[in-house]
Amino acid sequence: MTNPAARPAGRREWTAFTVLLLPLLLVSMDVSVLYFAIPAITRELDPSATQQLWIFDSYAFALSGLLITMGSLGDRIGRRKLLLIGATAFGLASIGAGYANSAEMLIACRVLLGIGGATLMPSTLALVRNLFTDAAQRGKAIAIWSGAMTGGIALGSVMSGVMLNHFWWGSVFLINVPAMLLLLVLVPVLVPEFKDPAPGRFDLVSVPLSMAAVLPVVYGLKEIAAEGFSGVRLACVAVGLAFGYVFVRRQRTRDDAMVARTLFAGRGFGAGIGLNTISAFAMMGSAYFTTQYLQSVLGMGTLEAALWSLAPSVVIGAAAPLSAALAQKVDRAYVIAGGFCLAAAGFALIGLVGTDSLWLLLTGAGVLASGIVTVMSLVSDMALGAAPAEKAGSAASLLETGQEFGGALGMAVLGSLGTAVYRGDLAGQEPAVRETLGGAVATARQLGGPAGEQVLTLAREAFVHGMQYAAWGGTALLLAAAVLALSLLRGIPAPAVTPAGAPAQRPEGAEALAG
Repeated sequence: MTNPAARPAGRREWTAFTVLLLPLLLVSMDVSVLYFAIPAITRELDPSATQQLWIFDSYAFALSGLLITMGSLGDRIGRRKLLLIGATAFGLASIGAGYANSAEMLIACRVLLGIGGATLMPSTLALVRNLFTDAAQRGKAIAIWSGAMTGGIALGSVMSGVMLNHFWWGSVFLINVPAMLLLLVLVPVLVPEFKDPAPGRFDLVSVPLSMAAVLPVVYGLKEIAAEGFSGVRLACVAVGLAFGYVFVRRQRTRDDAMVARTLFAGRGFGAGIGLNTISAFAMMGSAYFTTQYLQSVLGMGTLEAALWSLAPSVVIGAAAPLSAALAQKVDRAYVIAGGFCLAAAGFALIGLVGTDSLWLLLTGAGVLASGIVTVMSLVSDMALGAAPAEKAGSAASLLETGQEFGGALGMAVLGSLGTAVYRGDLAGQEPAVRETLGGAVATARQLGGPAGEQVLTLAREAFVHGMQYAAWGGTALLLAAAVLALSLLRGIPAPAVTPAGAPAQRPEGAEALAG
């Protein structure tokens, strides 16, 4: 239902929205842009194993650790201003990464890219919340935003492969620069400033507390997904949760809290964040298996695997807009629950995949992704609509932090389940084969001949067996999430939104859009 007081967006708002998709695409692409570049980087910069790990992970850690801080900062200084600062930092860091002459310099630039990304992601989503005050139009915009973010991750690896076929490895970073320059030119012209008119003091103590809460948990979960459980990794998660408890207590007791208590006054906000986290759990948990399946089970090269992984995007592009339109006609709780059921059906299809089932895998991945994007777009819209407009940056940052947690948890939990089955099936094999499918592939190549083929066949069958167990576990989780969505969200009315002309939210540039 559309808020009758809201002013429908026109051509200028939709043009501004199109410009805001640029940083979103680039930030999501940078998650996967190194997939093909790392061999060339290894030849040129000769990083150690630890440095190579940090070249990959430093971007994600900086991004996830600073999302909450940057969302709150944008509410205070202005979301457009923070977006422009972040775009400048992202562009300069991209130049530095593109011309890095050492592993240490590349890691430092990846950290700066993550800091820039942490300013861009909540700023873009918060600005979408402010640009579209009509609930129906905002739902469509957030649906497109969700699809673009999902597609950007898949596009990053393909773009990387294409660039490396023609240029040196640094080109995968330099593609960011023209887009950021365009953003710096167009955003001041098209996007008005929005900020909290009475934000209070900035709580500096909460900045390190939020990072101490987020980073150890994300690091621990990523390491568990990659290497399995250990005391140190579980301790990392426990330390992060302990700091998270302290952070939450501080937010609940201070008037100048970084995360305002008023955010949770709306019935749909907390539920939206929780369901969005579950969605990210399923999306990244499935991706953990599908990428390995394409390369190590079917034996595809990295570029071929990346191109095939784009196939599910065809249906993803239609899922979010259709769900946004449907949510205007029926209770969103039913559409969200339907999205979870659709995603569960996708997981169930993946649970039927054998060792030579490319099309079944792609169909399952497409169905799952369509359901997840349906859920993500609707619960993001619900959470943002339930939050006060002046806190849109903080609301967006909490949504995206939840996604980071959910993605890391999905890879850790489903990955560990699949790994346990894999190792159980290969209990009699040598450690290198039993540890990971990648290790088994390397061992099979060393052995060669019939012995190598036998090892490879056993390892592939064990991996698929583990993937099937993880897929059925994901199916059960998503069906439970559908029931949870119905119980938490049924009957929540469409959010009433502050009219676009409210002076407190549009102190600068509002006149340009009003015309």
